[in-house]
Amino acid sequence: MKKLIRFAIAGGIGFLVDAGVLSALLSLTPLGPFVARLIAIALAMASTWVFNRNFTFDRSGRSLAAEGFRYGSVGITAALVNYGLYSALLLSLPGLQPLAAMVVASIAAMVFSFFGYSRFVFRA
Repeated sequence: MKKLIRFAIAGGIGFLVDAGVLSALLSLTPLGPFVARLIAIALAMASTWVFNRNFTFDRSGRSLAAEGFRYGSVGITAALVNYGLYSALLLSLPGLQPLAAMVVASIAAMVFSFFGYSRFVFRA
């Protein structure tokens, strides 16, 4: 249960980074919601790796490169789920705000991420 709570905290940090970067890019740059989200997801993924590695799951015992590769593999797959659902929502519901689509997509990706990180990345 402790890992799940810490994972939720890491997810909250990642969500704040994702939402903050997305909002900033949409309001401060000419980037559209699709390109801005790609950048936001990448920065959120980097921030959650640091937190998950140090507080949620502990280090796996693998080299930093091996652990980073595994984390990236799960993270990229989760990001594809996240981005795919985000894009599908925006394209099918044109009036939907990008941040609302981000919330729904992030929740779906979070479930996938927890199992991938706990079983594939940080398991000793």
